[in-house]
Amino acid sequence: MLIDCGVHVSIKGGPALVADIVADIKKATDGGKIDVLVVTHEHWDHVSGFLTSKDLFAGFEVKDVWMAWTENPADQQAVELDKFKASALTALQGVSQRLDAAQEPTAHLAGIRDGLQSVLGFQFGAAGERVRSARDAAASLSKTKPTYLEPGKPPLSIKELPNLRIYVLGPPRDKAALRLEEKAGEMFPLASGGPFTRALAEGLKMNDGTGDATYVDELCPFERHVGTELSAALNGDKGSDPKIDIGAFVREHYAGPVSHPAPTEDPDQSWRRIDADWMGIAADLALQLDRGVNNTSLVLAFEFTDSNNVFLFPGDAQIGNWLSWKDLKWQLEQTTVTTADLMARTVYLKVAHHGSQNAMPQKQGIDLLTSADLSAFIPTNKDDAKNVRWHEMPYDAILTALAAKTNGRVIRADDKWLADKNGKPTFAAPSGSMRAVRHAPRDAARGEGGLWVEVDLV
Repeated sequence: MLIDCGVHVSIKGGPALVADIVADIKKATDGGKIDVLVVTHEHWDHVSGFLTSKDLFAGFEVKDVWMAWTENPADQQAVELDKFKASALTALQGVSQRLDAAQEPTAHLAGIRDGLQSVLGFQFGAAGERVRSARDAAASLSKTKPTYLEPGKPPLSIKELPNLRIYVLGPPRDKAALRLEEKAGEMFPLASGGPFTRALAEGLKMNDGTGDATYVDELCPFERHVGTELSAALNGDKGSDPKIDIGAFVREHYAGPVSHPAPTEDPDQSWRRIDADWMGIAADLALQLDRGVNNTSLVLAFEFTDSNNVFLFPGDAQIGNWLSWKDLKWQLEQTTVTTADLMARTVYLKVAHHGSQNAMPQKQGIDLLTSADLSAFIPTNKDDAKNVRWHEMPYDAILTALAAKTNGRVIRADDKWLADKNGKPTFAAPSGSMRAVRHAPRDAARGEGGLWVEVDLV
């Protein structure tokens, strides 16, 4: 089973690194024989390899592809989600282009510009490829249509592995469970837009002269007919009130420079301008899009019936996805299996969302992982995260909690020992669920990160 294959667009030499990994996978799987390919969600760093290494993957033999119900084009709820993603991306692209072209943007807008570039990196590759193309490239590797999975169904079984049951925990069907924060106003809208999307899209149209004069912006604090157009005031329009010269007021107190400044007054009043700040809501929309897509991650729990141990792979699931699992249960003959039961028996955890602050909750996440044999792997690189301004990834509190839960059995993708062919992990093996650990640097001569790490688990 191969779960995802990709790297963030900001990583220097990322496609070449993924190509080396794909070539190694092909060699290790007898020419690329994959029984199940799992695509957890539609983010570039999880699927880019299927596009950038498309020629290498062409020689693979993939029997089945598993995806979440959110990727099913025949599912009406998934279609509605897709409409939101498409309209949000269009609006964010428009804002990003305007901010890129802005001359001397304020620090606030410059920060939004940089943040948008980071978020859009999950949706587009370095050459502007859509993440959808990469996802579809993965789906096309099998001759059969993808299998779309959702929680609440009986666990999956594989005839050749009678000791294995696979439970689907997420993503949830409940729209409320895709909530990004605790505030109801910040729910991820499963609809064709939402106020942020509509306001941004219409704002862009109004600024380029193609807007609908009858459009009502629910985020606008004033009626459209109130006031004077800024462009008209800057061109000397005095406004409709003969007692007030709107043009002079705007020049003196907003656009500058002031013709007769007071001794303590800055003659240049342009620092007061906020006419581009309407694009600031792009930050909120980008956050909705990014976290919402993460919350659509396919979450799988692998239960081995001979040992009762569980391996948990939550993709990039964030809080909304995690909280939706707590009431799931499966009736198996005389036994009822619950999510809490599966998590208590989890001995191997792929840490969600690169160990970010909202990668997993405490009460409904970390606190439920009670096995003394627990081990964890975090696909994260702290230096790369800083380069794209993710300053708390991985999050120290989660790292500390996992270190205590696992007795130090945590492997990070940026662990220094992975780049050294003679490197050793800080924990002993065998220990806990880990029986043995092996790794191979990519190329010691390049001085770059490791190519793979292999773990024997029980």
